[in-house]
Amino acid sequence: MILNSNKLWFSLRKDSLEESLLILHHINGEISMRWFFVPFVLSLGLLTNNIKAAVQEKAIEYSFEGTKLKGVLYYDDASKAKRPGILVVHEFWGLNDHARERAKKLAEMGYVAFACDMYGEGKSTEHPQEAGQMAGEVRKNIKIWQGRAIAGFKELKKCEYVDSAKTAVIGFCFGGSTALELAYSGADLGAVVTFHGALPVPTPEQAKAIKAKILICHGASDVFIPEDSIQKFRKVLEDAKVDYQMIYYSNTTHSFTVPGVEKKMSMLRYNADSDRRSWQQMKALFDEVFTGKK
Repeated sequence: MILNSNKLWFSLRKDSLEESLLILHHINGEISMRWFFVPFVLSLGLLTNNIKAAVQEKAIEYSFEGTKLKGVLYYDDASKAKRPGILVVHEFWGLNDHARERAKKLAEMGYVAFACDMYGEGKSTEHPQEAGQMAGEVRKNIKIWQGRAIAGFKELKKCEYVDSAKTAVIGFCFGGSTALELAYSGADLGAVVTFHGALPVPTPEQAKAIKAKILICHGASDVFIPEDSIQKFRKVLEDAKVDYQMIYYSNTTHSFTVPGVEKKMSMLRYNADSDRRSWQQMKALFDEVFTGKK
């Protein structure tokens, strides 16, 4: 780097940045140079490296029983250390910007996040009828439903930066129910978080297979999830002594974490307060599970 201020020239030898500091002395109107080791320069080098670091986005192709799946991996390359890994499962719309943005946000928080694909080819749609058909095709076959979720979880754990002993899954709408199905499969998860997700009632055996702590973030005005189903879901988890919490958010409908969702379906509404509060609750659970902070 060369800096010119009037007649003063200042230069740093890039190839010896961690070893040297140029100290300028004016002698008879001329500049003489001496090089000294100074720890401060090392700090400059580290600062330069940190400036270059950023969240990386990597497309990942994988498959389950012949169906090609396309997910997106996010991680911050500022550190090479292993860290918790979070699987992110999309809404019934498919792998769209909402799921990818949440995965990127998790990476910015210091996690590795993988936005998985439950439909194949990374498909998504803006049309409710088509979205319902794609979600229905997956839901009607539990082997495919759980199998694709497990395949995504395996891809997450393949990342060299993931501490496989510290993992979680979060999901939105259809993705919330998928996150639960992954837990029912006995997956080795530390935490499961659902946002406005359906609540498939597990069998007693499935409930006993759950290893994770569960957080259910639910809109009190969500007409898509019958209260009867909620009570059945809760009873099975309680009978199996599952560690779960369920939080109701007042004046909150389905899809409350998705800005602009009312443009797709008039009965849905984004709720900024419930979105913020549920995300904070998720962070608190992750702190508890991954760091022991309570």
